[in-house]
Amino acid sequence: MSESHYIGRFAPSPSGELHFGSLIAALGSYLQARANQGVWRVRIEDIDPPREVPGAAETILRQLEHYGLHWDGDVLWQSKRHEAYRERLAWLYEQGLSYYCTCTRARIQSVGGVYDGHCRTLGHGPENAAVRLVQHFPVTHFHDKLSGDIQADERLAREDFIIHRRDGLFAYNLAVVVDDHFQGVTEIVRGADLIEPTVRQISLYQQFGWAAPEYIHLPLALNAQGNKLSKQNHAPALPEGDPRPVLIDALRFLNQNITSEWQDLSIDELLKLAVDNWTLKTVPKIQHSQMRYAEL
Repeated sequence: MSESHYIGRFAPSPSGELHFGSLIAALGSYLQARANQGVWRVRIEDIDPPREVPGAAETILRQLEHYGLHWDGDVLWQSKRHEAYRERLAWLYEQGLSYYCTCTRARIQSVGGVYDGHCRTLGHGPENAAVRLVQHFPVTHFHDKLSGDIQADERLAREDFIIHRRDGLFAYNLAVVVDDHFQGVTEIVRGADLIEPTVRQISLYQQFGWAAPEYIHLPLALNAQGNKLSKQNHAPALPEGDPRPVLIDALRFLNQNITSEWQDLSIDELLKLAVDNWTLKTVPKIQHSQMRYAEL
């Protein structure tokens, strides 16, 4: 497979069923991959058991299939990738690029809410400690293929962020970078709520000496109160009936050209037409107000 071959992915966490906001991200990712004659992967990000809902992962996969979003190859489960994460953590530590930190959230809040590197030179051991990256490559902005140059919060960009949690769990930013590199992902299409973590992930790519993928952050679907649709906000699960009207609503949200005769089409025909007509140029650009939803 050549290095220029397009590989995209959809990587939900099993903290609940897919909702309309999830569908926007999945559909945008799927259409971008298929329109580029590329591969579309699905990864289940199940590395945070306290947040996971039993059976949600299997339900998510059934929902994707029900909505005609068929992936390529096997599903990658992060819960089976611990050895890869441990290997990368060990490499960073051996290179002097990480250190153990025992600072509490209360202490970090007392210095303004952004970590100040307090433990960087103290030589703590692993007991009751998180692991932080020594931030040698702060990324203060990046190019988004939909919305152009996006500036990061300077203080957060320069922070030594956590890559392994005090409770023994692997941090999201580490796992997603290791897995995207492992899967050869060339472009990431996801919601605007993940803009701020992007600069941390790009900095990790640079620490590892890996080429970072390109990024597209889609606008967020909001509820009546103006908050993003999310599992935390109890967004309703995707309907189990005819998926075509919901797919049409998602295509309208993405400002795509829709045939008036869609009711005469099967799901596969509808999605094929959507791929043929897909254009990123008409997708609404993200608003700066949506960047506050970032999950660090």
